[in-house]
Amino acid sequence: MKTFTVLVILALLSGRTASAGPLFDALSPEKQSLVRSLVTDHFPDSTLSPEEQAEELAWFAHAASDLQGQEISVLSEQLPTHNYEAEVLAPAFSQLTGIAVTHDRKPEGEVIRQINLQRIMAAKGRYDAFVNDSDMIGTHARSGWALALSDYMEGEGKAFTLPSLALEDFIGLDFVTGPDGKLYQLPDQQFANLYWFRYDWFQRPELRAQFRERYGYELGVPVNWSAYEDIAEFFSVHVREIDGQRVYGHMDYGKRDPSLGWRFTDAWFSMAGAGDKGIPNGLPVDEWGIRMEGCHPVGSSVSRGGATNSPAAVYALEKYIDWLDRFAPPEARDMTFSEAGPVPAQGQVAQQIFWYTAFTSDMTREGLPVVNEDGTPKWRMAPSPRGAYWEDGMKLGYQDVGAWTIPRAMGAERQKAAWLYAQFTVARTVSLQKTLYGLTPIRLSDLESPQMQQKAPALGGLVEFYRSPARLAWSPTGVNVPDYPRLAKLWWPNIADAVTGKVSPQQALDNLAAAQDRTLSVIERNFLAGDCGPKMAEGADVRGAEWWLAQPGAPKPRLANEKPKGVTIRYEDLLKQWEVAGG
Repeated sequence: MKTFTVLVILALLSGRTASAGPLFDALSPEKQSLVRSLVTDHFPDSTLSPEEQAEELAWFAHAASDLQGQEISVLSEQLPTHNYEAEVLAPAFSQLTGIAVTHDRKPEGEVIRQINLQRIMAAKGRYDAFVNDSDMIGTHARSGWALALSDYMEGEGKAFTLPSLALEDFIGLDFVTGPDGKLYQLPDQQFANLYWFRYDWFQRPELRAQFRERYGYELGVPVNWSAYEDIAEFFSVHVREIDGQRVYGHMDYGKRDPSLGWRFTDAWFSMAGAGDKGIPNGLPVDEWGIRMEGCHPVGSSVSRGGATNSPAAVYALEKYIDWLDRFAPPEARDMTFSEAGPVPAQGQVAQQIFWYTAFTSDMTREGLPVVNEDGTPKWRMAPSPRGAYWEDGMKLGYQDVGAWTIPRAMGAERQKAAWLYAQFTVARTVSLQKTLYGLTPIRLSDLESPQMQQKAPALGGLVEFYRSPARLAWSPTGVNVPDYPRLAKLWWPNIADAVTGKVSPQQALDNLAAAQDRTLSVIERNFLAGDCGPKMAEGADVRGAEWWLAQPGAPKPRLANEKPKGVTIRYEDLLKQWEVAGG
């Protein structure tokens, strides 16, 4: 690394900008030719100039000079963004650095399973890095298994940390920061769960007139759950058919399957308003209903000050089941997440209360019933409506942030190589091109680029949402959840029991809250050490539901009226609000 260090010092002393290219000039002619080819042929769209791109790529080549011949394996979820990384970025990185990368992609559940295997074994494992959801930030920060990137960038990894990484440009750093204030993951891709609707149908004068006559207000983007329910009823029950096709006012899924748990942890209760105020996650009670005191999880049940079985959570589950039964296509009840995902693109659904923007690229394909002949969408996306218990200052929805996580216990050289590859996949040289492909933005500079502004009309509001302050109310699972794999698997069986009618919604959530409390106690006794593990009260220290429901904030007592008057907003007025607010 001595030659590389001298080059950096000379570049700084010369006072030249990155476009002057001292690192590029120091490359061999073969590497210079490779860099030019990468900039021109692979990454023509970037917020950096071609000279700045060349200099950034040259940095990777120099930084890896002592790591050539290393072989690393990484694992991520199956998404278009990660396909791009595996098929385009990994080969480019290997050519540039001499580090061989095997980039595997598997279903999300398998990614979590592999992490758990390596974490539990507490030894070197099959993978040198993972792109996994930041939902595990509470786990990573407490377990000691994941490398604290903040420390690494200032210590052993300092010479291998990209000078132009520009952490301040990332829009999701709060989501990968532990309760100790340290960065444990590096955002790689992110997408939000937003309201989705058929803009073209909502604009039809005859439908607008019928809705106004029946419900007494305008057909538009629903601001609250009451309006969402009215719109769902309107299309499913009263309109029923558009252009000769049966239509529905709601879409969801309800099969007894692990993906059913995601519908709630990602984050149905936050929309309902079950948790506390606080961004990015409610404090002291989050959207899972887990109360945290300081950095210690202390319970899920209302009797312990949690909200998992609170009136607001029961209201949310009751609405979910009611809407699925009355307003969704009959087959939705027997669908999983992946089976239900493509349904809105088939042209029968008027709206979906939250829909993963990761599907944007699949919903803009030529020839779909929901795409105009000119390639613009017939649909739009907007903030999800909020439930009767929601208050200003609360989280409103879920944002998935897939982020690089590097195990702490591994060989130092492979750790450096994995860190270099992780940075390469998010560097400004490549990030805009990757965003244009996968539509999962991580950098503000990419969102504000001319290329994204030009593409915005074809993306149904994605760019406008991410450039607006509204995005701050969408967040992943937060630090209240100390062991995501253990706790997440409790959700879907209990929710399924309510969906199938085996138990009432109240009993299902009582069972879930009790199961979470038992698991938190097990974690406290047997698994997590350190200052931020669970601390579960026992005996007389459990104050009881009546006491907690009388306190301010979550858990909240049942409202006398859980269906106030519906409120909607014109989509165009919503965009203007974002612009005025600084979007």
